[in-house]
Amino acid sequence: MRDARKITARFLRRFWRGLREWCGDAAYESYLRSRGVQKSAAPPLTATEFYVEQLDRRYSRPNRCC
Repeated sequence: MRDARKITARFLRRFWRGLREWCGDAAYESYLRSRGVQKSAAPPLTATEFYVEQLDRRYSRPNRCC
């Protein structure tokens, strides 16, 4: 019974992590991990600054719909 709980818990953690990555909820954590690897001189953006910059990037491009 213990093994089944461990397997289920591991599956649920991986599923939750994958879902957060897929929907973009973990974007800031990914950004911080990549900044840690790069070792740049500039301090990382705060969570608010990061999301505002992402929104600017997403909606500043021309819309080619019509």
